[in-house]
This record gives sequence, C-alpha cells and structure tokens, in this order.
Amino acid sequence: MDERELIERAGGPVTRGRLVRDLEELGVGAGDTVMVHTRMSAIGYVVGGTHTVIGALLEAVGDGGTLMAYCGWNDAPPYDLADWPPEWRDAARAEWPAYDPLLSEADHNNGRVPEALRHWPGAVRSRHPDASFVAVGPAAHRLMDDHPWDDPHGPDSPLARLAEVGGRVLLLGAPLDALTLLHHAEALAEAPGKRYVVYEQPITVDGRRVWRRFRDVDTETEAFPYGRVVPEGVWPFTVVAEDMLAAGIGRTGRVGAAPCHLFEAPDVVRFGVEWIESRLGEAAGKPGEAAGNPGEAAGGS
Repeated sequence: MDERELIERAGGPVTRGRLVRDLEELGVGAGDTVMVHTRMSAIGYVVGGTHTVIGALLEAVGDGGTLMAYCGWNDAPPYDLADWPPEWRDAARAEWPAYDPLLSEADHNNGRVPEALRHWPGAVRSRHPDASFVAVGPAAHRLMDDHPWDDPHGPDSPLARLAEVGGRVLLLGAPLDALTLLHHAEALAEAPGKRYVVYEQPITVDGRRVWRRFRDVDTETEAFPYGRVVPEGVWPFTVVAEDMLAAGIGRTGRVGAAPCHLFEAPDVVRFGVEWIESRLGEAAGKPGEAAGNPGEAAGGS
C-alpha cells in the first residue's frame, strides 16, 4: 500500500495530536500501565512513523504511566538447532553471540514499535533471551527486573506483574491473535494435555557466554490441544479474545484508521484461565476423548 492510499484510508495524515486524541477517546489515560501491540500499516500514514506512535502513547499515559511491549530476540538460535548436522550445530554454538538486552534486536515479527521502544531513553528490557519485554516509565523496573529464566510467561513474569499492577493491553491495529498476555493465562491454567518445551540459548553469566537450558509452556505451537474446541486453521487466542469481547470485556474503537481493542490485564488473565480450564476440561471429558498427559518437547516458545 503506497503513501497516498494510507493517507486516504485514514482520512488524512495521522499526526501525534490526532493519535493522542484517539487514544484518550478509546480510554487510555494518565497513569496507565499499557502493554501495546501495534500494526503500523493499519493506522494509516503516520507522520513521523514509530517515534510518533510511541510519543503519542507516552503522552497519553503521562509522566506517571508506563508503556510496555513484547520484544523477543530476532537473532536467537533456531529451535531446531539440536537437529542440525553435528558439524553445523557445533560450529554455530561455538560462536553464537550471547543475548544482550541492550544490543539484541527485537523479533521483527513483533512489528516496528518494540524495536524502536527498546532504544527509547530510559527503556528497560528484561533479561530473558527468548521472551524478553521492554518498558518505559516509572514502573519499568518493577515490570522487567529479574525476569524468571524458567516459566518466563508464568508467575512473577512481566506479564504477571502487568496484571498485578492493574495494567492494560492495547491492540493498536494488531489482530486479536496478538494478545500475548493469554500466554500467561496458559502458564497458570490446568487442563489436560498441557505441553511444555525445553530449549537452549546463549546468555552471559559472570562475564562469560554460556548456553542455558530453558523450560516454558509451548507458546510457539500450542500449549494445549485446542483443536478439540477451536476450528482448524484458527489461532486459539482469536477465539478466546472474541469470546471476551462478546462477554463485554474490553473496549473497541479506532486510532487513526486502525481498529483497536483495549483490555484490562487482570480481566484477560482471569477470563483466559477460566476459558482454557472449562472448555478443554469439558472436551477431554466427552466420550471417546482422551484426556492426554502433560507433554514436553524440544523446541521454543
């Protein structure tokens, strides 16, 4: 889509002032702690690009608010590294750079905003190589510090802390399946067939590069056998989020040209846990359905 099409779709160029007004109308307010997922192209032609979007978000939450995003690590070792031919694997492991919260790029699949936000003055990025987050604002250290190495989406993770402080999640043009906070619900939920993964990535310990093994719920494929209750080809989070909205949880509006959703983090976690446990528990209990056992596989989150 070219620049003129983007401008026309939004009814004109999208400026910082317009973004702030739209965000405030949606319900983002001073003092909020907001985790944002953004699809820039959905907003329209943003004058100034990602810096304008981040500036508008920070203006909307004010000096007392905090902005958070999911980073990941773009150049992390592939999850199938252990399956490479031994000579390839050994050569790569011998020199793979350790994850560095300051230098390692955010996963490009998460869009342009996380990479820009991690460079923002005062940004704090969590230490976990595979599931890193970044935050700017007075609550940044509270959210990011000492990110658990194992179960990085579970208790005491940045996602858990977001819910604990009464934070919010903004899908700024991003689809419903981008609701990463539901991975925290998966980590907490207990239902048949829960699946975990183990994988290794290099980090720095006492000034030395070491390969560390991590364990997490399977956020890359599926943490549960959702195929029992979700149509084939549909990412489960889309269904969970649609059910949340149908239940009156969350606000919907537009920022620029982008359809947006604003959720309260504690509501997302509570609804997600209840949805997983009730739907998958019921499905496993139907005649002819195997309950399954918790699994563990090599791979990544």
